[in-house]
Formats: sequence, structure tokens, C-alpha cells
Amino acid sequence: METLLQGIMSITLPQITMMVVGIILMYLGIKKEYEPTLLVPMGFGTILVNFPGTGVLTQVVNGVEQEGAFDLLFNFGIGNELFPLLIFIGIGAMIDFGPLLQNPFMLLFGAAAQFGIFFVIIVAVIFGFSLEEAASIGIIGAADGPTSIFVSNQLAPNLLGPITVAAYSYMALVPIIQPFAIKLVTTKNERRIRMNYSAKSVSKTTKLLFPVIISIIASLIAPISAPLVGFLMFGNILRECGVLDRLSNTAQNELVNIVSILLGLAISVKMEASEFLNLQTLMIIAFGLVAFVMDSIGGVLFAKILNLFRKEKINPMIGAAGISAFPMSSRVIQKMATEEDPQNFVLMYAVGANVSGQIASVIAGGLILAYFS
Repeated sequence: METLLQGIMSITLPQITMMVVGIILMYLGIKKEYEPTLLVPMGFGTILVNFPGTGVLTQVVNGVEQEGAFDLLFNFGIGNELFPLLIFIGIGAMIDFGPLLQNPFMLLFGAAAQFGIFFVIIVAVIFGFSLEEAASIGIIGAADGPTSIFVSNQLAPNLLGPITVAAYSYMALVPIIQPFAIKLVTTKNERRIRMNYSAKSVSKTTKLLFPVIISIIASLIAPISAPLVGFLMFGNILRECGVLDRLSNTAQNELVNIVSILLGLAISVKMEASEFLNLQTLMIIAFGLVAFVMDSIGGVLFAKILNLFRKEKINPMIGAAGISAFPMSSRVIQKMATEEDPQNFVLMYAVGANVSGQIASVIAGGLILAYFS
């Protein structure tokens, strides 16, 4: 009884607060279905790591250090970036680059929609963060959880917890954030612009050569990005080669599901109250939101600039689909287009821009690592 009371009395208010945060993350994952494969294990892990003397973290018992299960997972899968890279194989296997290859100029929107990353890096430095920390915060704007984890773990591992929470939370909130950002910089008439679409066939050879060429180019431009781009494109090769369907299906389902569970539990190591509850965390979450909004605005404004020189106008909302939140962002853009004009179908263009955003965000992460490492 005395031991039980001692355990209860040793729990601090910050630890209770973080347990509540864990419950909220689980609620968002289960009730709202916001990135449940990551938020549910992360939320439950957050509860566990905030109990005093919990066995899931490394601790000294009777003078002997006992490695906790979560620390073991963290060192095995995040300390060496293994888990994010494995998830990239699954993501690559899920992506069809066909819409992008039919309209290659959509690559421009993927590049333009990374504006928020570099905007927030500057803002974070102004607010007193180091260059490495600012770069890690800016990558939240990549709208790509694994990329955020990969970059921040190398440049600012002390910020991994809040950066991961912000990245995945805002990815889940794309249907709320993007319409707000898009409407800030577009008119109703611009959102109603129709774009004629004619389906073009893309050969199997082209689909196979594309991931190889992208990997080569990315490795030449930013060699440090080779793991990110290479694993993503390897997953896509599994999808497109036609002789590894079983491996492709495994990558898309079993691999991603298993690694997501382990990743969520491992990240909760960084969700201890002593590391998470501070002004710095609130600033990171706020800057992450700014990065997401500026990404969308940057893509939209780029499309509007192109329209000054084009006879056939681009629906500027397509530019916002250049973020990496695939395929959620393209669905949001199509929904907004339909709300303005029920006969307006821009989905394939949006998908092309969205897929290009996946590539651009990974390359942006590699460039940031190359510059700031």
C-alpha cells in the first residue's frame, strides 16, 4: 500500500498534463480518424512514459541500468533513421506517378509549394532558434511525417517530439487548413477556373525509368538525400515493375502498418513532460502551422503568376496541391472546386501536383540536410 501511495504521490502536474495530451492524441486518431496509425500508438506511449520510474524507459534499478523497451525501439529505429526510411518504401509503393508523367509541368507546383519550409526557417532564426533547429522546424512544412523525423533527428534531436506531433497533426488537418489558406489568396472566379483534361497513356518503361532517373538526379544534387529519395523510389519500382506485386502489397500494408506502430511508440520517448512542456514547444507548433499555410499560399501564388503568361489558365488551387500530404490534399482541392462549380473536375491535375510535392518535399529535406549538417 505504501509503495502504491508513493507512486501516486510522485506524479507531477506536468506529467498529468502530458498524459492528457496522450489521451487527446488517441482521441484524434480514434474518433476523428486523424492519422490513427501513428497518433494512437504515440498517444498511448505518451501516457506510459510520463509515469515516474516507468519501465518503458531506461532506468537504474538496484544499481543496475535496465534499458527500457521504448528506448530500445528509439535507438533501433529512429536513432539510425531506419523506421522513417522503411515507411518511405511503403509510400513509394502506394504512389502512382502516372498523373505527373502525363503533365510533367506539375513538378513546378511541387517545388513552389515548399516555400513555407524556407520562410519558416528564416522566421525561426529571427525568434532565436539555431540554424539547425530552425531548419528542423521549417521541414514541418514538408507535410511529410517521415521526412520531418529524418531531418529533425539529425539536426535537432532535442526537438523531435514536438516536431513530430506538429507534422502529423497538421497533415491530418489538411482539410481544415488548406481551404482557409487558399481562400485567403484566391477569388471565387479563380477557384471556378476549369481545366480541360485529356488522358494520355504512359508506358511501363517510362514509369520504371522515372524513379531511377529521379534517384540519380537527387543523389547528384544532394547526395545526403539518397536514402530518402532512394527508399521512396525503390518502393515505386516494386509497384511498377509488374513482377513483384506480392512485395508491393506487403510494402503498402504489412510493412507500413508494423513500422507505424513501432514508430509511434518509439517517438513517445521524446514526449516526457520535462522535454515537451515549454514555450519552445508552443512556438514550434505555431511555426509548423505557419509553414503549412505558407506552403499552400506559395503554390497558389505561383500558379497565379503563371496565369499572367498563359492563354489557358490554371486553376490556382492546383498550386496548393503541391504539398506532400498525398492524396489528402488533391482530394481537398477537388472538393473545393466542386463546391464552387459542380461540373469542375481538376482532380487529375491536383493529383499530379500532389505527387510532385511528395518528391519535392523529400528533395527539400535532403537539401536542408546537405546545407545545415
